[in-house]
Amino acid sequence: MTTLAVVRKNGQCAIAADTLTKWGSSKESAAYVTNHEKIFQVGDSYLAITGSTTFKLILTEYFSQLETAPRFDSVTSIFRTWQELHAVMKERYFLIATEDKEDDLETSRFYILIANPHGIFGVAPHRAVQEFSKFYAYGAGADYAMGALYAAYDQPKLNAEALARLAIEAAAEFDDSTLGPISSKTIRETKTKPHAK
Repeated sequence: MTTLAVVRKNGQCAIAADTLTKWGSSKESAAYVTNHEKIFQVGDSYLAITGSTTFKLILTEYFSQLETAPRFDSVTSIFRTWQELHAVMKERYFLIATEDKEDDLETSRFYILIANPHGIFGVAPHRAVQEFSKFYAYGAGADYAMGALYAAYDQPKLNAEALARLAIEAAAEFDDSTLGPISSKTIRETKTKPHAK
């Protein structure tokens, strides 16, 4: 399982994640798994992912093989990127289509957070994309992470990265599917926002 957090504050965007891998009731900490990172870079964006560890392998391979760099600079561009990704996941990576009749759309089966010079974003399993103004969290310990961010965001001594790490620390303290060490990345936000084409 996983807990992820993104924070936007004072011209910086930060992303953080725990490093625990779980298979049912068994835990595999970073002490035993070398490739435990849940944050990876695509161009000028940092992405953090929940779900099966296979999804990170799929995404890193998929994005590295694109002839044109993917765009993560707006809600619209991320949505278009994810629509193309979902089609390829079904065709090339054997994503199983959902059988849940209550779902309006087929699910990609994972959540992802994005931090880049254009802001902080989240993509849900049905490819709904949101841009966040201050912070957000996904994963098993998201409730604890969100509570910590809400309580601490306005503290002047805490920058974006410190807040993102604090969110994961809170989740690791109270959620049994979240465990350090914590990884984090920070990037400076640009002053102007591009318009989606």
